[in-house]
Amino acid sequence: MKAFNDLADFSTEEISALLELSNRLDEKPEPEALKGKVLSLLFLSPSLRTLASFQAAMTRLGGGSFVISPEMSIHGLETRPGIVMDGAAAEHIREAVPVIASYGDAIGIRAFAERRNLEHDLADTEFSSLIALIDTPYINMESASNHPCQSLADWKTLDDLGIPTKSGKFVLSWAYHPMSLPLAVPAASIHMAAMRGMDVTVLRPDGFELPEAIMDKARKAAEASGGSLCETDDRVQAMEGAHIIYAKSWSSTRHYGDKAADEELRRELVHWCIDEPWFDNARSDCRFMHCLPVRRGVVVSERVLDGLRSVVIHEARNRMLAQMAVLHQMLG
Repeated sequence: MKAFNDLADFSTEEISALLELSNRLDEKPEPEALKGKVLSLLFLSPSLRTLASFQAAMTRLGGGSFVISPEMSIHGLETRPGIVMDGAAAEHIREAVPVIASYGDAIGIRAFAERRNLEHDLADTEFSSLIALIDTPYINMESASNHPCQSLADWKTLDDLGIPTKSGKFVLSWAYHPMSLPLAVPAASIHMAAMRGMDVTVLRPDGFELPEAIMDKARKAAEASGGSLCETDDRVQAMEGAHIIYAKSWSSTRHYGDKAADEELRRELVHWCIDEPWFDNARSDCRFMHCLPVRRGVVVSERVLDGLRSVVIHEARNRMLAQMAVLHQMLG
């Protein structure tokens, strides 16, 4: 494996093999599998689970890792293209990335969306420009429009829960958040569930429709797998018979890049907080998923988050296990 950039690059059989490997590594650890191997980790945006889970994964497999971010650099890293560097930063990312990559056997890169131009972000322009600078194996640790590490772990979580594929209903629900957030997790999660063959519903208020490019990619995956995809603002309809509700906030695509208009639109939507009444029409065993971090009492109520429906901690641990499988395949 030379790159882990998008679940769409893999067949369902290859994904199943990765998840089988993750289960085996959990049950029967291989503490010397990556002995002497080094993973470079470049974070151009903040992280808790992604950083810690990759470091833990490399350690459990006998390898090592190091972390670089602009805030950690003693020189300061300039990330803007075409800039005259007469300010505080002494080094540009175009020189830094190849150097960082050369110190490891593979590199993980995390670069959030700029959230100024929708087409620019949907094309993953920034991430593509960074990987063009390297020739080592690489892992997408979240880009503007994708998060394959999260979606692989979510696939494993659904398998662990025994959620059916062909007849399982997966609801991705927008939830209120005081800030506009990227599209990467929503895009990756509906594509993952569609690849898995599930009936996928995107539940969102007016103005927060997912871009057609994201929907079209998931729709094609659903057609290939025998699943389905629809989008609605009707909560009762969306939750009917649901096995999973996956909560996530994202920017208004109607006002993408317009912070003031986005804030005005979401200000009226504070009631989009997942709470127990949301599950009235769902299956009795419907589970709650979220990639974390999550704002209690804002995105989801405490009684749901702390209750039996929530699998967010299990989901987060699966990040490490799924990534162990990816690293084992890439560097083993």
